[in-house]
This record gives sequence, structure tokens and C-alpha cells, in this order.
Amino acid sequence: MQNQDELLLKLEGQRNFESGFNYYLITALAFFWTLFQLYVSYYPVNSTIVRSIHLAFAAALAFLIYPSQKKENLLKKVTVFDYLLAIAGAFGAAYIAIDYTGISNRVGDFLLRDIAIGALFTVILLEAGRRVIGAALSIVAIVFLAYDKFGQYLPDLISHKGASITKLVSQMYLTTEGIFGVPLGVSAGFVFLFVLFGSLLERAGAGEYFIKLAYAFLGKYSGGPAKASVVASGLTGVISGSSTANVVTTGVFTIPLMKRLGFPAEKAASVEVAASTNGQLMPPVMGAAAFIIAEFLGLSYTDVVISAAIPAIVSYLGLLYIVHLESKKLGLKGEDPSKLPPKLKTFLSGLHYLIPVIYLMYVLIVLRQSAQSAAFSAIWVLMLIMALQKPLAALVKKQKPQIKDFTEGFSDIFHGMVNGAKNMVPIALATAIAGIVVGSITLTGIGQVLLDVIDSLSHGNILIVLLLTALISLILGMGLPTTANYIVVASLTAPIMIQLAGDNGYLIPAIAAHLFVFYFGILADDTPPVGIAAYAAAGIAKSDPVKTGLQGFAYDIRTAILPFMFFFNTQLLLIDKIDPSDASKLTFITNPLEIAVIFLISMLGMFSFSSAIQGYFIKQCNLLERFLFLIATPLFFIPNIVLKYIPALESKYICYTIGLAIWTIVYIWQKNKKLST
Repeated sequence: MQNQDELLLKLEGQRNFESGFNYYLITALAFFWTLFQLYVSYYPVNSTIVRSIHLAFAAALAFLIYPSQKKENLLKKVTVFDYLLAIAGAFGAAYIAIDYTGISNRVGDFLLRDIAIGALFTVILLEAGRRVIGAALSIVAIVFLAYDKFGQYLPDLISHKGASITKLVSQMYLTTEGIFGVPLGVSAGFVFLFVLFGSLLERAGAGEYFIKLAYAFLGKYSGGPAKASVVASGLTGVISGSSTANVVTTGVFTIPLMKRLGFPAEKAASVEVAASTNGQLMPPVMGAAAFIIAEFLGLSYTDVVISAAIPAIVSYLGLLYIVHLESKKLGLKGEDPSKLPPKLKTFLSGLHYLIPVIYLMYVLIVLRQSAQSAAFSAIWVLMLIMALQKPLAALVKKQKPQIKDFTEGFSDIFHGMVNGAKNMVPIALATAIAGIVVGSITLTGIGQVLLDVIDSLSHGNILIVLLLTALISLILGMGLPTTANYIVVASLTAPIMIQLAGDNGYLIPAIAAHLFVFYFGILADDTPPVGIAAYAAAGIAKSDPVKTGLQGFAYDIRTAILPFMFFFNTQLLLIDKIDPSDASKLTFITNPLEIAVIFLISMLGMFSFSSAIQGYFIKQCNLLERFLFLIATPLFFIPNIVLKYIPALESKYICYTIGLAIWTIVYIWQKNKKLST
């Protein structure tokens, strides 16, 4: 079994120095970046200066860690050209901080020097993005820049007067409307701390603990290792914002176990892909999108996390249910209980890993402190635990703690800080380049043009608008990181979705539109032909990556219906009321009993849809049974829409009752058929 870190580095095309000048240079830059982020979290500094230095570190590390091409010889050395680009990139980003006062005083009358440095840095940034996150996002940014510059030569429908180089560079580089805009601000202000928190947890051993815990509790059931994979990936999603990292972390353990117990290679890999992709749905990290949604919409981060919670959990329970159905169809048994780790001992062995996670959620949800403050304090709690866990473990065993027990704890903290910074490079670059797209939309007003185009294509039909948005998100997401995909598509289409929904009589909160885009951006991670998560899982399972991606996407269809459901039924997002005069003013559901009902009913809706798609319940479903499950799905998920077209039902509770009656009928029907055979 390949080392997890080596496999992830190979998949992402990173250099991996274990000693020498480059090792110490990269390690030092990453460590000081982390120290800088912790410092500005405690001592507030001008946000533009923070964004500038944040991106300077990311640009320097990008050229040192990622080669220009993923060739074997380039993975083993840093070329002179790489060093020059690293220095130029760091200076170009840091120039905003270096001459902040001067630039602020020159607004509207920038020097030629400002424009020249800005133009050069934009090119360097696009190259850094190409190396780190692939060519797609850089190409999208270049297309938007070309549109900004040459808009006057385009057809009347999408034309504009065009922008000069000076105006273009000023917008993208010298203001906070482009590269140094809101997305990068979120990366520098919030995301770094949460990624650092996850890296420290992983280094402390939490990832391995989550895998063992899931395996201990679920391994004995039918398809146990596959179910353990789903739960472990969900838990890992709390500390990771990467589908590929989730696959590599849990998949090297669960995929071989699934294959050994009878899962075909493609299905074993696909279960891991679907579980790991959905890891980005899980609060509190959510692939960094939760922070950007909050910033875009002016909502508290806590409100975004609360709204996202039920769909995320229901999606995971739906995958567990699908794995259960697949296991029954294949006639798979669970793992021999004698081979499983003891439940209680396994649970207690890593109980201390849950303390910082619970503390983080308590500070966020109960005390309702800012995301930055909560993450900052949780990091120090976690560091204290990492420093003391080995000495305390020695005392529990009635042994005297050794010096190495303390030094290993501090070593883990140091390496966790370094890994956290390295993990931030793709996110920082993605948010910076996505800022170019956001700046272009502001500069040219393309949003109104797109509104007219989509309105013409859809003829005002909101369902067609949603399908078009989903398709755009999937296509862009094949090459874009989830965060960048969300920023680009949400900036373009979310306002259109909200406006056209209003025109069709649906009062939709902005968060529903933004989460809709986010969900489909995540689903692109396992969509062939790109789907790097599918390639990672296929490499572990030795299966065909395209077949793995297709099967993984088939499993994820259950996730694809959720955005449509919560778009039309915002109670799934725990939103009770929307102010008709201002859709940003929301009233959230707080009654625990009502929340429990919404959760249970939406879970039944997900199970209904999954049984219809999989064609299995207690046993194989015939066409009528599958049709009945499809009827039950909207009764559970969107009773408000059902009542709109069938008002005779009078109440959503009657819809729920009919849905439950369908379940009862199919259950009795299949149970009798099973007994008769």
C-alpha cells in the first residue's frame, strides 16, 4: 500500500524534498506564512496588506513546490527560472503592501510603475495557477480579460466599449475589486485558519482515528468497509477541504477492504469517490466556500453552516443507504467481528481529538463568535493537546514521560503548521484568480448580458434556469477547483437565478442560490473525463478511472437532486421566513422538534429517491415500485410545491402521510414476495 502523502504528492504533481536547501527554504516559507496568519488573527492589520502578503507567500511557494511540467526530472529540482518566478511573484503580490500608502494616494492617477508591475504580476499569477490547479481557471480568467479588452469588437448582444490596459490593470491589481478582492480576503482572513486547524488535526492522528472508529463500529455489517469509508470520509471532511485528499486519506485503507469482501474494483473506488467528494459538503470547512458565501451575502458564517447542515448530513446518509443496497444486491457480508478493533477501546483512544472540534463548534454556534476568532482559539486548544498527548499517554500507562514525548509533540505542531501552509497554496491562488473574473463582471456589467441570454434560452422557466446553471457548474468544475468554480458561477448566475425565480413567483433567499451552485461545483470532482478524485481512487483500486468516475457520479445523483429540493423548499436550509421586501432578511427555524421532523422527512425523501434509482429496497424493485418511490420523493422533499399543484391535499403533513403510506405499501408488498420465495 502506497504511502498516503507520497500518493497525494504524485497525483498533484508536487516536488517532495526531504532534505537540502530547497527543503529548508520551502519549510521556512511555509512556517513563517503560518506565523504571519496567526499574528494578524490576534493583532488586526489592514485587510488589503494582509491579502497582499498572504498572496506573496502563496506565489513564492507555488513556483518552488510545483514544476512547470509534471516531468520526472523537473519534480526533483527547482530551476533558476522557478526561483526567478518565485521572487517576482512574491514581490508583485507584496508590492501592494510595500507601497500601500502611495497607491492609496494615487487612486485614479497611478504611475506607469504601478501598471507595469500589475500587468507582469497578473501574467505570473496566471502561470502559478496553471501549475498548481491546472490550466482551466487561468484560461477562464484570460477569456474574461480578453472580453474586457476587446468587448467593442464582439456582437451587439455581448459587446461593450472595451477597457484600456491601464483601466484593466487598475481594476484587477490596484483596487480590491479584482485579484485582492473579497475571495482572497476570505482566504487570508478565515480559510487559512480552518485549513491549518485541519492540518494540525491530521498530523495529531485524527484522520487515522476517524477511519479506525468508523471501521470498528460498522465493519461487521453488510458491506461494512464501504459503510466505514462513507462515515470516515464524512468525518475527514471536517478537517479537509479536498476531495482528492479525502480519497487518499481514507481510500488506501477502505478500498482494499471493500475489494476483499466482494466489491468490484470500480464500485469500491466509486464508493470512496462519492464519499470523499461529498466530504466538502460537511461543515465547518465546506471546501472554503462557506466563508465566501458568508462574505458575499453579508451573513454570519454560523448561519451558513447551520443552513448547510441538514442537506450535507442527508446526502451522506443517502450514500450510506446506497452502499447498503449495493451490498444487499451483491450478497456481501460484513467483516469477521474478531478482526475488528474493539469499539470502546477505539473510541476512547482518540477521544481527545474530538475536544478541539467540539470546542470549535461550541464557540461558533453557541457563543456565536466570528469564524476567525473561533478557529484561532481552537487552534491553540489543539496545539496544547498535541504537545501533551504523548506525555499524558505515558502517565496513563504508569510510565515516566521522556524528553522525546515532549519534543515529538512540538515536532508534530511544527510540521502541521508547515503542511497547513502548503495546503493553502491552491486555495489562495484559486481565490486570487477567481477575483479576476469577479472584477471583470463588475467592470463590464456582463451579468445583465447573461441575464438576457439565459432568460431568452429558458423563456423565463426557472427549472430550465436551474438546469442550465447546474450544467455550467459541472462543465466548469471539471477543470476548476470547487472554491474557484463556486466563485465564478455564483458571481455570474446566482443573481440571475434569484431574479428569475422572483419573476416566476418564488421568493428565494440568496443563500439557496449560492448553495445550489456550490453543490454542483462539488459534483464536478468525480465527473469524467477530468475528475481527479476518480483518478486517485482508481489508482488505489487498480480500476478504470473513467468507469470509476461514471459510477461515482451515478452514486452522486442523489446529491444532485438536493439543490433543486432546497431551492424550492428553503425549510431544508432551516429558513422559516423570508422578508418579502428584503430577501436577505431571514428567520431561521429554532424549534428542536420542528428541526427533527424536517431532518427525518428529508432523510425519507433521500431514501425514496435512492431506492428508485438503485431499483432495490428489501429486494429488487419492479417498475411500479420504483415509480411509487419516485412519487414519494417530492411528497417528502417539496410538499409546498406539491400543494401548489394539488391544493386538495391541504397540508404538508398530509403529503408526509401519503409518502409514509407508499413506503408501508412497498414494504409489505416486497416482504410478502420475499416470504413467498
